[in-house]
Amino acid sequence: MTNQECCFNHVEILLYKGGENLRQLPPLNALRAFEAAGRHLNFRLAAEELSVTQGAVAQHVRALEALLGVKLFHRLARGLSLTNEGRSYLPPIRRAFDMMSEATDTLTPGDAVATISTTPTFATRWIVPRLGDFAEAHPDIRIRLDASNTLANFQNDGIDIAIRQGRAPFGPGLAADLLFSSELIVACHPDLASGKNAIRHPRDLHRHVLLEDTHGQWPLFLEETTGGRQQPSGKAMRFSLTSMAIDAAIAGQGVVLTNRIFIEDDLRENRLCQPFAQTLEDGTGFYIVAPRNQRNPRLVDRLRGWLIEQAQG
Repeated sequence: MTNQECCFNHVEILLYKGGENLRQLPPLNALRAFEAAGRHLNFRLAAEELSVTQGAVAQHVRALEALLGVKLFHRLARGLSLTNEGRSYLPPIRRAFDMMSEATDTLTPGDAVATISTTPTFATRWIVPRLGDFAEAHPDIRIRLDASNTLANFQNDGIDIAIRQGRAPFGPGLAADLLFSSELIVACHPDLASGKNAIRHPRDLHRHVLLEDTHGQWPLFLEETTGGRQQPSGKAMRFSLTSMAIDAAIAGQGVVLTNRIFIEDDLRENRLCQPFAQTLEDGTGFYIVAPRNQRNPRLVDRLRGWLIEQAQG
């Protein structure tokens, strides 16, 4: 470790141990060293990323372990592995650095960063195909897409806008704007609809494989469209993501029940067809959800306006 690095770390430790009103945080350099080493599982690669010596990274990590009173890494012959404590400590530290980076990007003249949280299927099937249009219309805004089923809390996860399916209101202090109502339709490959066991009515579905996702809407759809005379067939494939069920339908593996908005392009390009007109509306919708008190209201208003414009167009 160089004299400059030693002095800087010493100042940080003094500040950390200084006034009683300061937050009890470890030195930033030590956290940076731990986060980089945790990603690479290698002190040398972490040192190259941070432009310091390998010895400096190792010393920062040892100082952090001493301060916390826990061991964060197992030192191995060819690298590192995280201890249980290290594995639980790394994700929130990484998120904290991501949030600091995004906050700095937002304040820095030039590109602003907007973070959208939504489900994986909505991200891949609706937002991603439109990102090129957004970049062209708003070249000064960069989109960060967080595709996850985890609910956004907006307080400490850096999310600006969430898009979720449900019923408004979503909670105190949150504003919700409807993008579109949920309309579930049946779809399949065109060859499947007109083949040997043609599909012309919900009653015909018992001869086909039903592609199910975690929403489990097939029983309700059949109850609504056949008056309870038709039950789900025993032939089914189950998927953890709606987008996977849609891909299986495109491949001719069976019949999918999904929101129309997810497959509009596939219907238009004849990759899928809607074999009959019956649909199901379950009273839910896809909403833009955001805090009423925004960190960056101008940025959120522009993003909200673009989303609504896309939904209406």
